[in-house]
Amino acid sequence: MKRFTKAPIWLWISSFFIAACFATPIVYIVVRNISEGSNAIDALFSSHTLSPLLNTLYLATSVTFATAILGTLLAWIIVRTDLPYARFWRIAVALPLVLPSFLAGIALLDAFRPGGIVPEILEPLGLGMPPVIDGFWGSFIALTLVTYPYVFLPVSARLSSLSTEQDEAARVLGKGSWSIFPRIVWPQIASSTQAGALLVLLYVVSDFGLVRVMDYITLSTRIFTNRLFDGPLSFSLGLILAILALVIAALESRAGGKSKQHLEPGKKTPQTIPLKWWRVPALLTVITPLLFGLGAPILVFCWWTFNTTTNNWSERVGDLGMPLLNTLWISIVVAILTVALMLPIAYLSTRYRSRGTSYIQIIVASSFAIPGLLIALSTVFMTLEVPGLEVLYLTFIPLIFSYIVHFGVQALRNTEIGVLTLDSQLTETAQALGAKRLRRLLKIEVPMMAPTLLAGAGIVLLSVMKELPVTLLASPIGFQTLATRIWGLEAEGFLADTGLTALVLVLLSTLLTWFLVLRTESKRS
Repeated sequence: MKRFTKAPIWLWISSFFIAACFATPIVYIVVRNISEGSNAIDALFSSHTLSPLLNTLYLATSVTFATAILGTLLAWIIVRTDLPYARFWRIAVALPLVLPSFLAGIALLDAFRPGGIVPEILEPLGLGMPPVIDGFWGSFIALTLVTYPYVFLPVSARLSSLSTEQDEAARVLGKGSWSIFPRIVWPQIASSTQAGALLVLLYVVSDFGLVRVMDYITLSTRIFTNRLFDGPLSFSLGLILAILALVIAALESRAGGKSKQHLEPGKKTPQTIPLKWWRVPALLTVITPLLFGLGAPILVFCWWTFNTTTNNWSERVGDLGMPLLNTLWISIVVAILTVALMLPIAYLSTRYRSRGTSYIQIIVASSFAIPGLLIALSTVFMTLEVPGLEVLYLTFIPLIFSYIVHFGVQALRNTEIGVLTLDSQLTETAQALGAKRLRRLLKIEVPMMAPTLLAGAGIVLLSVMKELPVTLLASPIGFQTLATRIWGLEAEGFLADTGLTALVLVLLSTLLTWFLVLRTESKRS
């Protein structure tokens, strides 16, 4: 690839402007705390804050520890043993990622309530009523089942890339297959486990929907509750949560950098460990989290959908029309805009790398670490309080802005890869033939980058489809997506319609994950 020396001034200006927009929400939170005289340190030790903070940390560390063990174990079984249909399981066990955490929480909570699917099954057998699973344990179980793929994916990739030389040397010295893992394999995959676990930690700290469903009070639920009644407290809590998220993001960035070191492919396929009579326990270990993390919620949604006296399917399906249309158009618009806005930064960071471009990348990446709840809250209050922005209140601009700021980094990574794949000689030839910059971009560069741009847009699109707190806080009155429709229907007790809407959302997410992300990534490879 050609080495570029000096970036055009318009590229710097546009990139700095975009980065400034991404920094706006966190800057507003800090300024709001200072202007109102609220003290985040005092708030930290107040009765309103300490308990939710401790609950947040307790849940986050518990889920992180559980997913680190489960994700690493699953990766080891699938990649390094002779498990039947290992290629299928490697894709299947990652599928719980398509399920929004609040949906998993709704399914778990309502399944164990009186009249739910579990009591309906147990009572005829004379086993009595099961306990209602909510609070900490409900949050812990649901979050563990939907977030373990964040650990499984990097660890399985790392295990696949390890050289077999050290394994073979250990076997020559008489070491058994099971003793090789703690002494040789674990030191090489520990950083990947750590990177995935820190992603889980960040996810749990910023989660809102599931803990609200489970009635487990955390910083995010306390912020949502106080946003209208006690603004200063809400923004003090927001600053504490933002700092906590940024610290975790910084740790994740360091762990991610370490996990990318020495990723040389093995000289040959690693020798698999024969499971022998451990094959059945290994299969059960792989099937169980998939069954409870995705299969059980889908079963619950089907139970709600079809176990009803209401048979007016045309009306029920018709009611989904507008939320489905809203979900699709807002997701597509945000995905396209996000990729377009990331292009200047991608060109700048890949062709003219410097300290300034690194700062821009850090600002964009840190915005993903800030919980969507805080981004939406800051954006809405800015439209109310900043002179000249009041015309944007209750429009789609705050909603789209919040989505782009929160998910921008998901498109940036793929956009940068797309720019790196460009053939500079082809664009130079077009320039010599008189093609202007915009024409070269649209006619040559965008088609060449299409697979990676589509993958990045697909990831953003899927994230927007499943996003709940941003949509609840920043959307105009009357605007409803599939996620907010599920939220409202469940709160009102309409489980049949909740199940149908949830099935549509999960099916749509799964199909789009395959066609826009997995299939595109496979073609690009």
